[in-house]
Amino acid sequence: MPNGDVAVVIPAKDEAQRIRATVRAAAELPGVGVVVVVDDGSVDGTAAIARDVGAVVTRHDRNRGKAAAMETGAEAVRLLDQQEKRDDPRHLLFLDADLADSAAFAAPLAQPVLSGQADMTIAAFSSTVKLGGHGIVVGLSSSGTRRAIGWSPVQPLNGQRCLTRAAFEAARPLAAGFGVETALTIDLARQGMRITEVEVPLAHRATGTDLRSQLHRARQLADVARALATRR
Repeated sequence: MPNGDVAVVIPAKDEAQRIRATVRAAAELPGVGVVVVVDDGSVDGTAAIARDVGAVVTRHDRNRGKAAAMETGAEAVRLLDQQEKRDDPRHLLFLDADLADSAAFAAPLAQPVLSGQADMTIAAFSSTVKLGGHGIVVGLSSSGTRRAIGWSPVQPLNGQRCLTRAAFEAARPLAAGFGVETALTIDLARQGMRITEVEVPLAHRATGTDLRSQLHRARQLADVARALATRR
């Protein structure tokens, strides 16, 4: 894998317990030249820890949502590419901040993009760990995506994705919040971009059933519904 042709972008909100392991594992992936952490309004030590283990850190003063963090991270990579006077922009590998040590298994996501076989890859977790939730948001995303383009990924909300810079720019402006993954799939497929699913043994923290988790799922549901509504 060419050295340095991939930039890892990690949106993070209050992930002080896991960000250290995630960044370290991501930095060791073959082909990765830089890890950018976007601290999306954390109130813990996420930014300081990420910086301490070598990540380039940019911070939102307030929580602006996942899509905004992805945009900020991609812009940070673009500026780094300019500073380094790269002939070709780095590909963007988006990883969740809570992958911890399992981020070490993300390399297959970049391979089809680096080889020119795909414009975007989407992870399909092979882990048997139960991720929590009731499947309502996943079902909405899956059915809505299938209606829009005639196909849906196995895990349509999976945030572990690798994109060429051209594909990322083609999808902008990104759909707001947690609707971003659903919209990325629909928008790029409609433009004829090549999308490939890759099975990887990644795992992140399960979503619980407490009030905070339920509110999180409610926000997801609203964001996905909004993204689908604007793409009918």
